[in-house]
Amino acid sequence: MQQFTSLTDANFHHILAQSAGVSLVMFSGPNCGSCRSVEKLLPAAVEDTVAHLYYVDVQHSMGLAHQYEIFHLPSLFLFVNGHFHAALHSEVTPLKIQAAIVQALANPAEEEP
Repeated sequence: MQQFTSLTDANFHHILAQSAGVSLVMFSGPNCGSCRSVEKLLPAAVEDTVAHLYYVDVQHSMGLAHQYEIFHLPSLFLFVNGHFHAALHSEVTPLKIQAAIVQALANPAEEEP
């Protein structure tokens, strides 16, 4: 099962640019209880469709939080081959998040925030 890799303002774009396939980025914070639940659920829920799982702590990466217009936590974004593809808006249960990812990937890429 995959584990989250931490991204920061300093390495976010560089690491994503080198990430082949589908990447899921979760914007979160250390004091977010919902984020902890989602962080535990996601690795198993997305293992068949996501090649890379990334975590951004918004308290330490305010520039990214501003760039991606993060107003609630957790916030989930899909990237394909290092390029922004879509924001995910779904209840985070294994079936619903999997369906949201499949649907997002079937659609054309959205404009990056």
